Amino acid sequence: MTSLSSAVALPSSCRGARPAGGRARLLVARAAASSPKLPSGRRLRVAVVGGGPAGGAAAEALAKGGVETVLIERKMDNCKPCGGAIPLCMVSEFDLPLDLVDRKVRKMKMISPSNVAVDIGRTLAPHEYIGMVRREVLDAYLRSRAQNAGAEVVNGLFLRYDAPKEPNGTYVVHYNHYDGSSNGKVGGEKRSLEVDAIVGADGANSRVAKEMGAGDYEYAIAFQERVKIPDAKMAYYEERAEMYVGDDVSPDFYGWVFPKCDHVAVGTGTVTHKADIKKFQAATRLRAKDKIKGGKIIRVEAHPIPEHPRPKRVSGRVTLVGDAAGYVTKCSGEGIYFAAKSGRMCAEAIVAGSANGTRMVEESDLRKYLAEFDRLYWPTYKVLDILQKVFYRSNAAREAFVEMCADDYVQKMTFDSYLYKRVVPGNPLDDIKLAVNTIGSLVRATALRREMEKVTL
Repeated sequence: MTSLSSAVALPSSCRGARPAGGRARLLVARAAASSPKLPSGRRLRVAVVGGGPAGGAAAEALAKGGVETVLIERKMDNCKPCGGAIPLCMVSEFDLPLDLVDRKVRKMKMISPSNVAVDIGRTLAPHEYIGMVRREVLDAYLRSRAQNAGAEVVNGLFLRYDAPKEPNGTYVVHYNHYDGSSNGKVGGEKRSLEVDAIVGADGANSRVAKEMGAGDYEYAIAFQERVKIPDAKMAYYEERAEMYVGDDVSPDFYGWVFPKCDHVAVGTGTVTHKADIKKFQAATRLRAKDKIKGGKIIRVEAHPIPEHPRPKRVSGRVTLVGDAAGYVTKCSGEGIYFAAKSGRMCAEAIVAGSANGTRMVEESDLRKYLAEFDRLYWPTYKVLDILQKVFYRSNAAREAFVEMCADDYVQKMTFDSYLYKRVVPGNPLDDIKLAVNTIGSLVRATALRREMEKVTL
């Protein structure tokens, strides 16, 4: 998911984007001096557990880089409850065909607790948009591309792994192998696989993370319904998405209506009140009722979403990427781009450290990926954490937030940072104006909250 909730992040840490049209790089670099060369005829072998954006991107980059790659995915038609928004730069950076994009959103409507609506998107250029995708379509495409690059794609459920008994020894991955008919639902033949490294890309409930003792993290529950609405009402969402904020739809997140190819995704999420998620979902439907009236629910989905990176993301030659590592931003809930990006960055570090699959990798090679990822994106996570604490703490604060989103400068800074994942230099005078407006909005929010408290006493 994603939102315009990074509106006041200003130049967030959206750095490191490749030029438009850039492809996964084939890295050639020196392996560590202590890293032994593999026997002639044998390539470094890596298991990628999980076939979402993180796993698909990792497997493709590994295979292209000369590494023998096995991607293990439990459910090939998995439909994760995800808003499905991707930044414009992801389309070019990951060479995604345009027919994967169901809708090109150029209008975002932010709706406050009191139903004050602000239209966002006025600063977008004609060619700019937020892409809306279905995860089952995107994931399948990235897996097929990894397979075409030389990765072996296995329909199976990861169970556990045995760590090496000696330095530079192999890991033994144990999994249930499915023949394709059960698609990860029942049965399966127990198999094992020897590999030199493991990339855990198996989501928020990562089994790889549990095996390596990565530690727990706080998580949100996302609940989403796919609703088929009449064509006349679908026309309203041709290029439009909606976000609802308020205690009714979520005490610490937001509700959304995001357009897909022939339906809309209606959902919400929460960290603090997970048991009430269906009540919040009902409230989201109620807020959007006039625009989705006559709709039929065609699918119901629910899934945990991590709220911060795990305490440990690498252990030996095992590492985590995507949701398994906790790479979802607070406040906005964006995860698809960071999943694919972390998967690719991890794979590139392995390719470089193994001299294109000819040498053994070490933990230090995997830590290079973590260091670079954190350097590029850690400030973004911290800024959005602060925004969530400031603007999602009460309905009055949410009213102030929606008010701020009406500012053209806020919109331009937000979209430029989000769409291209790069630092956007601000105008000093406009920055000062924005700071003053932010303070003013918060002061009004505080005053409003106090008045509301008087009414309810």
